[in-house]
Formats: sequence, structure tokens, C-alpha cells
Amino acid sequence: MGRQLKLNLFIYPGGHHEAAWRHPKSRTDRLLDIRFYQELAQRAEAAKLDAVFFADGPALESNVQYATRFRLEPFTWLSAIAVATERIGLIGTASTTYLEPYNAARLFASLDHLSNGRAGWNIVTTGAEGAARNFGLDEHPPHAERYARADEFVRVAGKLWDSWEDGAVVADTDTGIFADASRIHPVEHEGRYFRVEGPLNTPRSPQGRPVFVQAGSSADGKAFAARHAEAVFTAHQTLQSAQGFYADIKAQAAANGRDPGHLLVLPGISPYLGSTEAEARALKQEFDELTQPEYGLGILRKLLGVDLDGVKLDEPFPAGLLAEAGQAGSRSQLVLDVIRREGPTVRQLLHRFAGARGHYVFAGTPVQVADEIQRWFEDGAADGFNIMPPWLPGGFESFAEEVVPILQSRGLFRTEYTGRTLRGHFGLDRPASRYSRAQSSPADQNSHQILGAPA
Repeated sequence: MGRQLKLNLFIYPGGHHEAAWRHPKSRTDRLLDIRFYQELAQRAEAAKLDAVFFADGPALESNVQYATRFRLEPFTWLSAIAVATERIGLIGTASTTYLEPYNAARLFASLDHLSNGRAGWNIVTTGAEGAARNFGLDEHPPHAERYARADEFVRVAGKLWDSWEDGAVVADTDTGIFADASRIHPVEHEGRYFRVEGPLNTPRSPQGRPVFVQAGSSADGKAFAARHAEAVFTAHQTLQSAQGFYADIKAQAAANGRDPGHLLVLPGISPYLGSTEAEARALKQEFDELTQPEYGLGILRKLLGVDLDGVKLDEPFPAGLLAEAGQAGSRSQLVLDVIRREGPTVRQLLHRFAGARGHYVFAGTPVQVADEIQRWFEDGAADGFNIMPPWLPGGFESFAEEVVPILQSRGLFRTEYTGRTLRGHFGLDRPASRYSRAQSSPADQNSHQILGAPA
């Protein structure tokens, strides 16, 4: 088999369109029903997707009155999904700004054991304004400092996961030795942000450590990803933009001495499906007509740092405001690029970003959606995609039933799982402990034969 797509289901309460909860196709009544999310994951597993993904943040969005922008704590919900599934990966967000390495290492080790090796960590640095005040701080640390802390955080967590070698648990009933203490190591880390003695109090997990995922597209974010990430979640509106990002991040990984093939680039795509292109576009229009301008304007204010009071919705975005707009991050730049490239009215701009917060929205037939995915995959823009259904469950069910079989028939996506871990699905090696006497370890090795020991 040739190179294969990687596909994740990005689960967002209600769906990714900001007005999805208002549409009769949505199941808003089940947004806090864990069985709903278990069923979604089971459906994704039946379609042989690589993983499900839960985003998170430690603050309530100020615009929750208009959209389903609450958060579900990922470890709890992914644990419940783990026991309802067998193969699909489980990627959850955890912040390096508002957690400690020891706690994070325990949480992910436990999820990896619980799921038999399916855990992934979406590493974020959290810049939300309200988050700091939830943790006794007046403001969150500056951007560069958050990434410096994240770099040390990930290195400390890695030491903790490595502190138990494979085979440390021997469970020898004849000698009465449960664990070989010579294979359990203190980490004795002292750095700028953390002082951690270790070792971790949890044996080494099936994957050794979770798959590292990162979603920042700023210069600091890309540099961090090039050093640490094994998959990158990113947002692009055009093939050309995605190709530029893809080439840059792969080159940075190579410059860090890494195999660029071990850093997967996974843009988001939010597909609207119809039996004809016109039908798919009409479906998207149904959702866009349910939007409330106050919601979208609030997001634009944050992103661009401009006062939008009194703007005319059906006139072009004011040139004066465009000149004043700041560029606080990669998502701000994405919005500015759309304004400059396409000259939309304010309402059109709001609709453009209503579907998936800056990720690629595509309306078409199942064949057209499959063609677009294949084009990005084969033309150096993506190694796969985060599928971001506009609404749930139907927005994903139609993708699984109508698009995935086309990709499978073209030999671009698996028809059966060949591995049991997320590392296996992604084609990533299982890293050996830095303390290990054995310096190599095969991909998709299952460590549950005896706790912490290779099968």
C-alpha cells in the first residue's frame, strides 16, 4: 500500500458551525449525554478513522449565549469513550500553562493504559484572557514565555514517562519481587519553570508516551512543533497557503534532525454534502442564515483588535478598520488575508468564518469532497485531515457513509485497522525509554502483557 490519509473526527459540542444548535438536524438535547459521544466515536471507528479529538480550554467563552461554546473536560470523556471502543485513537487537549508536568504525565499515562495505547496529547499554551483569572493570576504570561514554559513542560513529562523502563514490573511470585527497582529512575529535573524529582508513580504505558499533537501556527508555535510534535493541527483557506505551511514545517523538522515524515500535517475541513453541488451549497446557506451577527462580530473584534460598532453588514469591510487591524496571531492573519484577497461584505465575512472558525469549509457532492481531500493530500498540502462536521451527528454520518468509501476505493484510506495503538495508526515508532537498556522498540508494540513490559 502507498501513502495513506490520516483522518480524525474533531468532536465539538453541537458541531462546528456556530449556529448548528439552532438547526433541526442537530441533536442539541444530547450535548451532555456521554452515550452520544460514545456513539459518535463508535461510528468513527466503524469508518476506520485514526482518532477522535476533543479541544479544551480552562475558561468559559464570553459569547456562550449565542453558541454551544462550553467545554467538556477531555480526560473524563475520553475515558468513557475508551471503554466503548477498541481501536480508535483518543486525542485530548491539555494546557502547559495551567497544568503541572507531573499531573499531566499521570493523566495521559492512565488514559493510555485504560485504552491499551490510544492516547494523544494536543499540547496548547492557552492565551485566553479569562483563563488567568481562574487560576489566581491577573493576566496570562506573554506569548514567548508560554512557549518557553511549554518546551520545558514537555521535556519534563517525557522524563517522567521514561522513568519506568519496559520490564520494570516483573511480578515474580517465586521471589516476591513485584518491580525491579533498578529500572525505575528519578528524573531530578531542575529548570527555569519546574523542579520535579520523580519518578512517575505509574508504570510505563503501552505507547511509551502519548502521541504529541500541536495546533499553533505562529512562528513560536511552528518552532515548537518542529521540535516536539508528531502531528500538527492547522487551519488554511487555500491550497497554496496549506502548501506553504506544509513545506515550512517539514523543513523545520528536518533542520531539527527529525524525519519530516514523522510530523503529520492535518488541516481542518468542514464538509457540506449534497447529491449536487447546488444542494450542498443550499445546505450551507441554511446554516449561515441561522447565524447571529453579534456572535461573529465579537470574534472579529477579538481577532483584529478593532471597534466594529456601527459597521454595515452588507457593505465591504471598511478600509480604515483594515488599516487599524492588529495581527495578534495566525488566525488573525488568516482573516486579514481573506478580506484583502476577496473583498467580502461584513456579512459574507461573518458567514465565511461561521462554519469552522477559520478552517476550510467545502460544499459539494461526495465525489467533489473526496477529490478536494485527495488534491490537498497529493499536492503537498496535507498528510490527512481533521474532519469538522458542521452539525452532529448527521454531518459526520454523511461523511462516513458517502466520502470515506470513495477514499477507500481509491486506495487512499484503510479499509481495516492494521494496528491497535494511535502510534500504529499514524505510522509512528514507539519511543524507547531514555533509561532503557534496549535502545529500540518496534512501532505499535503493546506493553500490556505484563505491566510495562513489551509483548
